[in-house]
Amino acid sequence: MLVPALLALSFCFRGRAGPSPRFLQQPEDLVVLLGQEARLPCALGAYRGLVQWTKDGLALGGERDLPGWPRYWISGSAASGQHDLHIKPVELEDEASYECQASQAGLRSRPARIHVLVPPEAPQVLGGPSVSLTVGVPGNLTCRSQGDARPAPELLWFRDGIRLDGTTFQQTLLEESTTGSVESILFLTPSSHDDGATLICRARSQALPTGRDTAITLSLQYPPVVTLSAEPQTVQEGEKVTFRCQATAQPPVTGYRWAKGGSPVLGARGPRLEVVADPSFLTEPVSCEVSNAVGSANRSTALDVQFGPILQAKPEPVFVDVGQDATFSCAWRGNPLPRVTWARRGGAQVLSSGPTLRLPSVRPEDAGDYLCRAEPRSLGLGGGTAEARLTVNAPPVVTALHSGPAFLRGPARLQCAVFASPAPDSVVWSWDEGFLETGSRGRFLVETFTAPEVQGGEGPGLISVLHISGTQESDFTRAFNCSARNRLGEAGAQLYLGRRDLLPTVRIVAGAAAAATTLLMVITAVVLCCWRHSKASFSKQKKLVSIPGSSDGSTSRGPEEETGSSEDQGPSVHTDHRDLILDEEGAQETKDPTNGYYKVRGVSVSLSLGEAPGGGLFLPPPSPIGLPGTPTFYDFNPQPDMVPPCRLYRARAGYLTTPHPRAFTNYMKPTSFGPPDLTTGTPPFAYAAFTTPSHQRLQTHV
Repeated sequence: MLVPALLALSFCFRGRAGPSPRFLQQPEDLVVLLGQEARLPCALGAYRGLVQWTKDGLALGGERDLPGWPRYWISGSAASGQHDLHIKPVELEDEASYECQASQAGLRSRPARIHVLVPPEAPQVLGGPSVSLTVGVPGNLTCRSQGDARPAPELLWFRDGIRLDGTTFQQTLLEESTTGSVESILFLTPSSHDDGATLICRARSQALPTGRDTAITLSLQYPPVVTLSAEPQTVQEGEKVTFRCQATAQPPVTGYRWAKGGSPVLGARGPRLEVVADPSFLTEPVSCEVSNAVGSANRSTALDVQFGPILQAKPEPVFVDVGQDATFSCAWRGNPLPRVTWARRGGAQVLSSGPTLRLPSVRPEDAGDYLCRAEPRSLGLGGGTAEARLTVNAPPVVTALHSGPAFLRGPARLQCAVFASPAPDSVVWSWDEGFLETGSRGRFLVETFTAPEVQGGEGPGLISVLHISGTQESDFTRAFNCSARNRLGEAGAQLYLGRRDLLPTVRIVAGAAAAATTLLMVITAVVLCCWRHSKASFSKQKKLVSIPGSSDGSTSRGPEEETGSSEDQGPSVHTDHRDLILDEEGAQETKDPTNGYYKVRGVSVSLSLGEAPGGGLFLPPPSPIGLPGTPTFYDFNPQPDMVPPCRLYRARAGYLTTPHPRAFTNYMKPTSFGPPDLTTGTPPFAYAAFTTPSHQRLQTHV
């Protein structure tokens, strides 16, 4: 009751005495950092009474030093009307609403609130100060700020002064709704360049605008980083090449593996590989794989191998009809790419360049072998050739082959060659009486053989043979037709059978008999030579060979017979020549065709001691078929250290007889004759082969 009364009296007195008290300065809301000083201003005018401060409605007291509040005091003087409240150091409990009151004047200032700011502590990065990550593997870094920081701090990430993005922010509240902790998570996928990098997590708030930093260092684990090189990079086939595989890795490298074209290179270890280059290295790269505890990495490189042409696709044979187009193709590879040309076998003209050859409207003469040549563009790299045959389908080509003459009523055969593509459907022999395709018919038999290799690509070849047994007169005058047909047409050829008479055969038999007789004479002469070896020398005389059976029956004598004694004469040889009987039906006889003397090469052969000019005895060698061979001279002159031939033959001279053989001709119908002989210059069939004597023609004296 006393205080209100005094206030009422004071107002009454002032009202009568002067101006009323008023606030010249009132306190305002204040934000202050924890631990710093807070000052709330209060100034009154026209007031000399009691002034006090309240905290959340609680009076702090009227004294200047504010007993009971050791961190609080009031500054200024009552005379000046200045009554400022000071708090130092400010603590969290100082956060409240404050008023300045003039008790005696009944004045209250507007309330002023003090906000206490708590700066954040230095943040923590989980796993720091060195955080281990794996290159290429997504990871995260967690930065955490704990404490009673007010307001809640903001966590930021920096690298080299540049703020990083890709973060998330998370707050954890305490039970009293105050901030307990703040976390920031940075997501990143590190690369090998991030190894050793420094990252900063900064906690920043209004209480500490500059913030507080925590730095960490990235320690990265990464698979090997591989570099592969080849020395030299460009090589020729067969040269040596060295591959080097260099790698950096964390943790260190544990192994190397080499492969070529995806296939492991056996026995290759370590960072170095030596090989000999071949064309496969151009298309099959060499790879090096390096491993460590984190993973592996590989690198590949291909060599520039220069090599000569290699055939990839061989040209295929072509079969076309006449008038159609023919196309060949082939493929070569090489480094550098070879030059491909086409030519015909046996010709020098280049028909085309490139992998394809096109022949428009082919004709039969276009058939043959065509060459695909590959020429390297670099010296010393070789070359290549591939060929294919062009077969032109056309009507058959029938050619009459040589056939030997035949005897009347003897065997004979005719033959023709047939070339055709496609192969002929049939080969038919026809004559006046009929036709025959295969097998036998009466006196006729047909056999077909495969022809030898055909030149010029004319197509498959056949040899058709018509056998005739027991020829007749009409066979030598009629025409035999050999014809063939395929789907494109037909063709044929006419053949005539040649006739052989008996006279040459008689001459051959007679010549054989004469050769046998001459051989016996020579043997007799050798015997006489040995018998007369005691003589000092041989006398050179010419004897005439007498062949019994001549018309006059005369004999010839040499000079030695006229002058020498009968004891010195050699025995004469009498040979009985009978007539040769060569009858087609086995009954006809003929006389000796020589009818007298034989004079061979103008030299008479003695039956006893005759010599050829020059001292050599003329000895015609036997022939396989009984004809005289090429003359051979044997030298009987004495030679040192040699036994004369005559000493080896001292047999007593005597008479030798030589019977003449008879010749017969028989024929039996064959069932199969075998393929013909087509050798150049030789009759194609055995029965038509008659050997011609090689000696000079015999001169016959009648």
